[in-house]
Amino acid sequence: MEYATDSGRGKEAALALAAVACCAVLVWFGNGLNPWWPLMWFAPLPVLLFAGRGSWKLTAAVAFAGMLLGSLSMWHYFHALGLPVMAWFGLYGSAAAGFAAGVLLFRALLVRGREWSAALSLPALWVCGEYLRNFALPHGTAGSLAYTQLHFLPFLQLVSITGPWGMSFVLLLFPAALAAAVSVRRSAPRRAVGIIGGVVGLIAVVLGYGAVRLAAARPTADRVKVGLIVSDAGGNKRTADPGAASEQLLEEYAGVAERLAGEGAQAIVMPEKMVLVSDADAKKDDAIFQTLANRTGATMVVGVERDSATAKYNEARVYGPESDVLTYDKHHLLPPFESYLTPGRSLTVLERRSGRWGVGICKDMDFTRLPRKDGAAGVGLMLVPAWDFEMDRSWHGHIAVMRGVESGFSIVRAAKGGYLTVSDSRGRVLAEARSDSAPFATLLAEVPTTHDTTFYLLTGDWFPVVALGILVFVAVRLYRVRGESREE
Repeated sequence: MEYATDSGRGKEAALALAAVACCAVLVWFGNGLNPWWPLMWFAPLPVLLFAGRGSWKLTAAVAFAGMLLGSLSMWHYFHALGLPVMAWFGLYGSAAAGFAAGVLLFRALLVRGREWSAALSLPALWVCGEYLRNFALPHGTAGSLAYTQLHFLPFLQLVSITGPWGMSFVLLLFPAALAAAVSVRRSAPRRAVGIIGGVVGLIAVVLGYGAVRLAAARPTADRVKVGLIVSDAGGNKRTADPGAASEQLLEEYAGVAERLAGEGAQAIVMPEKMVLVSDADAKKDDAIFQTLANRTGATMVVGVERDSATAKYNEARVYGPESDVLTYDKHHLLPPFESYLTPGRSLTVLERRSGRWGVGICKDMDFTRLPRKDGAAGVGLMLVPAWDFEMDRSWHGHIAVMRGVESGFSIVRAAKGGYLTVSDSRGRVLAEARSDSAPFATLLAEVPTTHDTTFYLLTGDWFPVVALGILVFVAVRLYRVRGESREE
């Protein structure tokens, strides 16, 4: 008998290690800076399958370890940025703890015969956690599981209804339902088939909606040709101090912008924080691009750091033909690198023949609420100067794409250390080039400017409320079923 017990413990330990290893590998390659999107649909499955047979303590350890070890794929990114170890652990340790809590809730309901409640519990708890982190941390939605699916275009369309929260929910519901069905495949095969059929049916509806929405994006006369310019050559990636070097850099950018305008570009976007501009130098620097805008008829968006008498701003200066210079100050600043700057408070919307154009800067597009305000203003095209960290060029550079799907606009994003990217309101990347592909990398593309009104734009963050309702429901159900067990 003692031998059998030791053998059983050994088998449980082996299964636990296998679950940790499989989960970690799937999270490593399915999430992070360059995720392969199919893997995240299955990443939680090894842990959830183990939860049905392991003790609650070991299940918690397996879930925490699997998620945390998989998140080590982001370690080199934090290290390269010079961030402390605790910054990485605080972010991914809390995510691993939330995942472990969700798996324990799943297990508690599963072992008591509440398979559907179990399947719903993990995604509901996770979405509530993602939504809270969106407000508690300065990085907005960055880190959401939804971003692992940016290349899965039919699924991406779900954010036009639910925001990123619905994508995360469905992404976790699939493995949770699969694990719940496996647990009753012998004792209740009909229930197992019903669970699989239900979740597959839901995913089919979601993907069907996505396919229809992609097909419904018809060509429109409301299109403009846009130009993007970025130089990473030499010291151009740094913010140039006022003086001869700054003036030369602006003149070089202006020369390239004039060429793009000559090729038909009606809007030209340059990157974030190209030069440092003081109030005393602003008029002289403005004259370079205002004169160019007047001569070519193109709108120029130039990213600068502005040093005024009272504060410093990360600013986009907008030069339209025969119009006053407009400015937009970045709202969401990147700590600790921009802690010395003052955040902006207002929108900048341009009225053009092709529709309304909005302006944002880099990290502003990591948040859903600010771009949704642009969408509510009827913006059909967002012009976004940006600055990425090279290794995150694909991940962070494409986060903005989701904002366009949510709020119904195309996006033109020009990033130092990243990509020059043009995307439409369906999340399709229409044109793209690396910022280091030439001394002055350029991109010229046509982009739709028609604004699309979406359900998410009209209703906002309703889905986290639904997730909270589901979480309360399954928690009450667990409380009741535990009470019934004690009475028996």
